[in-house]
Amino acid sequence: MSIRDWPAAERPREKLLAQGAASLSDAELLAIFLRTGVAGRSAVDLARQLLAEFGSLRALLEADLATFSRHLGLGAAKYAQLQAVLEMARRHLAERLRRESALESPQAVRDYLKACLRHEPHEVFGCLFLDARHRVLAFEVLFRGTVDGASVYPRQVIRRALHHNAAALILTHNHPSGVAEPSQADLQLTRRLKELLAQIDVRLLDHFVVGDGEPQSMVELGWL
Repeated sequence: MSIRDWPAAERPREKLLAQGAASLSDAELLAIFLRTGVAGRSAVDLARQLLAEFGSLRALLEADLATFSRHLGLGAAKYAQLQAVLEMARRHLAERLRRESALESPQAVRDYLKACLRHEPHEVFGCLFLDARHRVLAFEVLFRGTVDGASVYPRQVIRRALHHNAAALILTHNHPSGVAEPSQADLQLTRRLKELLAQIDVRLLDHFVVGDGEPQSMVELGWL
């Protein structure tokens, strides 16, 4: 049976318009993105099959082009559309964060950093550069490493802080393992950077570690 023959309340698009996107399952959301199914399968059926093959919606969203295109109903055009959607989401979160104080919007900071870093297969280290009112001036990934570490050079952090004329900054890095618990090495690096930044009158406000769940804040853990 075609989705057009379903009761209106069960059709993903109509359900979204009536109840909001949060009311849809992963398969229903993916079906709206796919728009059409394939011979013998509706868009929802195809979405369910794809989720089963990838293992999760996140795995599908983070797949590279070659992996993505090996699956029925997917290809380069769909991959390009998906990457555009993900980038729009990241830019939306960035704009939201720029309108607010980072300290007054901790969840906005977490959401943005998750969108930027959680999909990275290797460890990356970045900075949110803030003005005197703690509004975001820029976000930059400064260092890229391997699956279990990234070399961080304090001189480069200082250079970029001066470049943006930042009054404060928030450090962040991801753990590709998915475990967001900061390590002792993370703590030592953070304290070293805090000391160096203080010498140029730049405050280090926090350091977030991004994993599978919510990013961990060193301030909230009592480490800073």
